[in-house]
Amino acid sequence: MAFDIAVKRVYEPPAKADGRRVLVDRIWPRGVSKKDAELTLWLKEIAPSNELRKWFGHEPERWPEFKKRYRAELDANSEAVAQLRGLLREGKVTLLYGAHDEAHNNAVALADYLRGT
Repeated sequence: MAFDIAVKRVYEPPAKADGRRVLVDRIWPRGVSKKDAELTLWLKEIAPSNELRKWFGHEPERWPEFKKRYRAELDANSEAVAQLRGLLREGKVTLLYGAHDEAHNNAVALADYLRGT
């Protein structure tokens, strides 16, 4: 089954086209109110471990290894992954993140994981 997944910075304004909005960061993003975020769910349990997040440090050269390690964490985190897949079976889900780098962040890696790529 092909899921309808989008990835978006939590700082961008919500849109009707977002579908269900799921924040996938472990730490709440600075300067964003819960009301303004218009979240369906804050699934912090699916975020990378603190150890992995700190090791990665948003260093692009660590991206391939980060994705590999994060996939291993996701494989071991079946409950949170199943919860997210359940939402995806109901329709479009936008994975929200707070990082500055739009290409190298956990939401991008998570979307790839869910798409099986």
